[in-house]
Amino acid sequence: MSSNPNEKPADTAAERLLHLLKSRGPHSAAELGDMLGTTGENARQQLSKLARRGLVAQRSRPGGVGRPAVEWRLTEAGHGRFPDTHAELASRLIISVRDTLGEAALDRLVEARGAETLAHYRRELADAGTLAARVARLAEIRSREGYMAKWQEEADGSLLLIENHCPICSAARTCPAFCHSELQVFHAVLGPDVSVERVEHILEGARRCAYRIIKQGGS
Repeated sequence: MSSNPNEKPADTAAERLLHLLKSRGPHSAAELGDMLGTTGENARQQLSKLARRGLVAQRSRPGGVGRPAVEWRLTEAGHGRFPDTHAELASRLIISVRDTLGEAALDRLVEARGAETLAHYRRELADAGTLAARVARLAEIRSREGYMAKWQEEADGSLLLIENHCPICSAARTCPAFCHSELQVFHAVLGPDVSVERVEHILEGARRCAYRIIKQGGS
């Protein structure tokens, strides 16, 4: 069997395990087995194969009492299995625009992309009446765009928009203004009476990006 970490696993269970670790974070083999509808031992066998490819690794679960529980997580190569759309090309183009045309031109490019995105999202959310409906629709759109997005209601009544993957991560690292622009788009499309705060950020080392959304003055 090839040890190339970029080779696509032929086994569907292995692919599902990678997706689970990407979308739900580190878990034990037993927990992953439950999610797959199989046994922890079967999941552990698949995880061992993925580990030999360098796509997953074990670690002790933080905060455990007694014998440390072991959980599995994606490695950097494992995260790399999820596409960063045209990553190298996008980064080079951004650098070329900045070097050739200047920072102001790059700012205009980011603003134009933000305006186009906002117009598209507003059309898509036009018939979504409540805040929850708008956030749910936004999560659907972002998932189609490759962000592996979902949303949930928190105990305090706030809403959490979660993005388990960033398909433009390389471009955003080269030009962080893309992240700022996306946050502005979320503010604009969800309404002037809505607070949107990024509480987790991949570029700051988090596993995912997450946004806490609160309707000002009550729900």
